[in-house]
Amino acid sequence: MRKQAAMLVAGALAVQTAMASAQPVGVAEANTAAALTRIKALNPKLNAVIAVDPTAIDQARALDRQRKARGPLHGLPILVKDNVDMAGPLPTTAGSLALKDNVTGRDAPFLARLRAAGAVMMGKTNLSEWANIRADASISGWSAVGGQTRNPHALSRNTCGSSSGSGAAVAAQMVDAAIGTETDGSVTCPAAMNGIVGIKPTVGLVSRTHVVPISHSQDTAGPMTRDVTLAARLL
Repeated sequence: MRKQAAMLVAGALAVQTAMASAQPVGVAEANTAAALTRIKALNPKLNAVIAVDPTAIDQARALDRQRKARGPLHGLPILVKDNVDMAGPLPTTAGSLALKDNVTGRDAPFLARLRAAGAVMMGKTNLSEWANIRADASISGWSAVGGQTRNPHALSRNTCGSSSGSGAAVAAQMVDAAIGTETDGSVTCPAAMNGIVGIKPTVGLVSRTHVVPISHSQDTAGPMTRDVTLAARLL
């Protein structure tokens, strides 16, 4: 399954790259094409991205056709932890083979707000399977769907859990911003281990609807970004 996932990412990247070179490029499309290039170059070593959204270039071109900024995130490519529902053809797997065909076709409400602000949803990031609650001895940054996430600063080092793919993707500059989720350390620990900024918002500030749950009293999604200003803007 991990080999199949890698082939799907490679195939989607090839199609998106070809589309990106087929016509004049606007700002959103240029940002998205650059992110696709970085993912293609780095993900085979890092396993940070489980799947690339085949509509990413189309999303960006639609933004460029508007000829004005839709919102404060206009043209910003974002990767999303794969326990969050995202509209389009990609499944929400939580890293588990049990959910490999779980295509919901819907955005979690907070993702819909990011789209409305102009963000481009690039795809899904790897994670500790079931957000690190599959077993007491679960492996940080490993999932049956995506394999082992690697730290871009040192491939042998831990990425921490469970938003490992989001942390590694931002640290490797595949994107400037990604979405993680946290119950107990799953945004803040990968942010620390990968040298980026991560915020766990006050529980309840960000909607948890259509996010694979663990704890009603602790779960929340949060931004993982290259700097504090962008984290605040994303939040």
